[in-house]
Amino acid sequence: MHPMLNTAIKAARRAGTIINRASLDLERIQVARKGPKDYVTEVDQAVEAAIIDILRTAYPDHGFLAEESGEHLAQGQVLDSQAEYQWIIDPLDGTTNFIHGFPIYAVSIALAHRGQITQAVIYDTTRNELFTASRGGGAFLNDRRIRVSGQTRMYDALVGAHVPGSASGAASSKFSSMLGECASVRRIGSTVLDLAYVACGRVDGFCGVNLKPWDLAAGSLLVLEAGGLVSDFEGEQAWMKSGSVLAATPKIFTQMLGHLQA
Repeated sequence: MHPMLNTAIKAARRAGTIINRASLDLERIQVARKGPKDYVTEVDQAVEAAIIDILRTAYPDHGFLAEESGEHLAQGQVLDSQAEYQWIIDPLDGTTNFIHGFPIYAVSIALAHRGQITQAVIYDTTRNELFTASRGGGAFLNDRRIRVSGQTRMYDALVGAHVPGSASGAASSKFSSMLGECASVRRIGSTVLDLAYVACGRVDGFCGVNLKPWDLAAGSLLVLEAGGLVSDFEGEQAWMKSGSVLAATPKIFTQMLGHLQA
């Protein structure tokens, strides 16, 4: 296992300890709003600080992009320059689930080398499920190799969604034909787990909009290393910038993309 991935796993497990301890007394957690339906807790902040501390201690010359604290320059990095290595961190993806005691949330840590994601960790703290991937080395769940599903037919597919109206079942017309054709749609409230579930075959595809780099970085590498495909809605590789992403097993991916481009 790559030493940088090992360090990320150490940070993710430390984060899990903090999250699990906090989940035992949710009523005492201080919750603030970042925007409509967008929450942050002291747990998010404590977890992010712990992750950065572990990674920065090991790699002081690496940069960071984290959901709660933004971008951190690497040691010696000039403002507006690109660090050779940058860690992309979502300390607690699924905060709304977490504060309601709904046990679907996870830690996400990815490493980009010169802009390309090379290492990925997603840790589901409630199930003790550790998803990992290294570029060119495959994707794993708790040390077991994982692959995307073998599903080939859209009407048999289970699809995850983070698109307008997907929570209420009234998706906008851009997505309605695509989501209407599949067997069923799920919105679980954690994009990093949506992508991890594509990678291990629990869902056959995922479609999301208005997402951030920390939502996508680790999960996209997991899907690719598990044999899936990832793109934006034009079939290009700009999802980290656009925030619009399709991820699926190859045949389902082609059908989903065809619906969005019709």
